[in-house]
Amino acid sequence: MAGTGSQGLKSWAEAAPRLVAVAAGREPADLVVRDGRWVNVHSGEILPGTDVAVADGRIAYVGPSAAHAIGPRTVVIEARGRYLVPGLCDGHMHVESGMVTATEFARAVIPHGTTTMFVDPHEIANVLGLPGVRLMHDEAAGLPINMFVQMPSCVPSAPGLENAGASLGVAEVAEAMAWPNIVGLGEMMNFPGVAAGDATMLGEIAATQRAGKTVGGHYASPDLGAAFHAYVAGGPADDHEGTRAEDAVARVRQGMRAMLRLGSAWYDVAAQIKAVTEQGLDSRNFILCTDDSHSGTLVHEGHMNRVVRHAIAQGLAPVTAIQMATLNTAQHFGLERELGSITPGRRADLLITSDLVSLPVETVIARGIVVAEHGRLTIDIPAYPYPPEALGTVKLGRAIQPADFAIAAPEGANQVVANVIGVIENQAPTRALTRALPCADGLVGMDRAADVCQIAVVERHRGEGRVANGFVSGFGYSVDCAVASTVAHDSHHMIVVGTNHADMAQAANRLAEVGGGIVVIAGGKELALVELPIAGLMSDERAEIVADKAGRMVEAMRACGCTLNNAYMQHSLMALVVIPELRISDIGLVDVRTFQKIDLFVKE
Repeated sequence: MAGTGSQGLKSWAEAAPRLVAVAAGREPADLVVRDGRWVNVHSGEILPGTDVAVADGRIAYVGPSAAHAIGPRTVVIEARGRYLVPGLCDGHMHVESGMVTATEFARAVIPHGTTTMFVDPHEIANVLGLPGVRLMHDEAAGLPINMFVQMPSCVPSAPGLENAGASLGVAEVAEAMAWPNIVGLGEMMNFPGVAAGDATMLGEIAATQRAGKTVGGHYASPDLGAAFHAYVAGGPADDHEGTRAEDAVARVRQGMRAMLRLGSAWYDVAAQIKAVTEQGLDSRNFILCTDDSHSGTLVHEGHMNRVVRHAIAQGLAPVTAIQMATLNTAQHFGLERELGSITPGRRADLLITSDLVSLPVETVIARGIVVAEHGRLTIDIPAYPYPPEALGTVKLGRAIQPADFAIAAPEGANQVVANVIGVIENQAPTRALTRALPCADGLVGMDRAADVCQIAVVERHRGEGRVANGFVSGFGYSVDCAVASTVAHDSHHMIVVGTNHADMAQAANRLAEVGGGIVVIAGGKELALVELPIAGLMSDERAEIVADKAGRMVEAMRACGCTLNNAYMQHSLMALVVIPELRISDIGLVDVRTFQKIDLFVKE
C-alpha cells in the first residue's frame, strides 16, 4: 500500500528485492533484534530464541539466529529473552480528544508502544469542514508512525437537531476517498438515518465501499431489534458503542467487528469481553480501542498498553489481548500485509517488553527505527504548523450576559417539573430524568441540594449570540461555580455548566477571549484554564504542558464539588445528540431515544 500513511517508507514492491536478499543472507540488514520471545499473533504462540532482521523499514527475516543478516553497519539490539510484541494499534480514536495536535498525540503515545492509529477527525471537521480534515490528513501522513485517517461521515452528526460549523456530504466523502492517507469512513453516527434508508448516509457508505475502504460504525442504542438489523444491512463494518456483553455478541454474529473501548471516561471492555471469556465467541472479531483519551491519561497512564493490560486483567489470555490490539485491527482495515504482526514484509513496528501481563514498554521500534526507550522518545518530531484559518474560531458575536442563562418560569408557577440530563459515570449514555424545581421572581431556579444545576450551549461558529438552556444532574457542584468548554461533541459549540449565572457568563466570555479551551470559574475567580486555540479543540503546546493544565482543571472541578471520574469528558459529551438518552444542542433539549427536540418542562 505505497503512499498510504507511508511517507518515508518504501512500499513492499520497492523493498522486496532487498528483503529477499537480507533473508537469504546475501545482504546485511539495517537492524537486527536478537534473542527475543516472539509473540506470534498469527499462530497464537510464544517462540523463544527468535531474531528479527529489518531492512528499509520492513521486516525481512524472523526466526532462529539472524547472524547471516548482520554486517559491519547493522544495528544490533539484544532482547535477552524479552518478549517481542507487534506495535500496538488503536482501531478507533479521535486525536482532538487529547486536546493536542496529531503530532503531539504521537509524541505522547509512542513511548507507550502505540505505532498505529486509525483516527476520525470529525471534531475538527465540525468546526472547519473538509479543509480541517485535510489539515489533519496531511499532518498524520508526515509522522514517523502510522496514523491513518477516516473521513468523517456525520457533519453535523444529527441534521436538524444541531447546527455545526460545517456540513459534509456524499461529494466530500467521495473526494476524500482519493486522498492517499484516507483508510475509510469514520463512525456512522446517524444510525437512525441509516436504518431509515437516508440517501445521504447510504450514499456516503456506497462511496466508501466503491473505493474498497472500511466503513466505521456507531450504533448507540440498546435496541437490538429491527433498527439494529437495518443498521447492519446499511453497511457499517464495526461498532464501538456497545456497553454490554449482548451488544458485542450481536455485532459479531452479524458480521461486524466489536470494538471494545477503554478511554479516559469510557470503561466498556470489562462487560463486553465476557462474550469471549465466558461465552466463547471467536476473539478474531474483537478489537480493542480507546475512542477518547485526554492528555492526562496519555501522559500519566498510557494508551493502548493500558487497554491491553486492562483486558488481560478481565481474564483474557495475554496473547489474545495483544491480537485484539494488533492483527485483528490490521485485518479489519485491510492492512494485514502491512501491519499487525512481526512477520516478513510488514512494517518493522514492534516493542520489547519483559512481561506480557504488566506490559512495561522498554523499547519501541517503528519502521525499523528505535523511536522510544523506557518511556522516553529517542527521536525528534517537529511541530506541525497550523495555518491562521485554524485559529480564531470562537465567534460569540457579543459579550455573554448573566441574563442569557435566565430560564423563564410558566406564568404564576411556584414550581415546575423539568426534563433533566442525568450523567452516568464512566459511560457515554445519559439518563432522561425529571426533577421538581423551584420558581421565584418569574424564573426557574436550580436545586443544588438535589444536584441539579444549569447547562447551556452557546453558539460559537457564526457569532449569532444564541444560548440554549437546560438542566443537568450528576456533576455534584456544591459551590458557586461554572465550567465552560469549546470542546462539545460533536458540533463543538460552547458548553457551560454552572450553579450561578454570573460565573457562567464569565466563563463563556473568557473562552472567547483566549480563542477556545476549558475554564473553571468559582465565585468570580478563575481556578483553571486550558487554552485550545486550534479550532477551539487543540493546544499548540507540548502534551506534557497540556496534561499539567488539564490536571489543574480536574482539580478545580473537584474543588467545586465534582467527584466524577473524568468529569471533563462527561462535560464535553453533553451535546452529543447521537447517544441516548437526553442531550442539549444549540437548538435546545433533545430526546435521543426519539430524535426529537423536547420542551424543557414536563407538560401536565
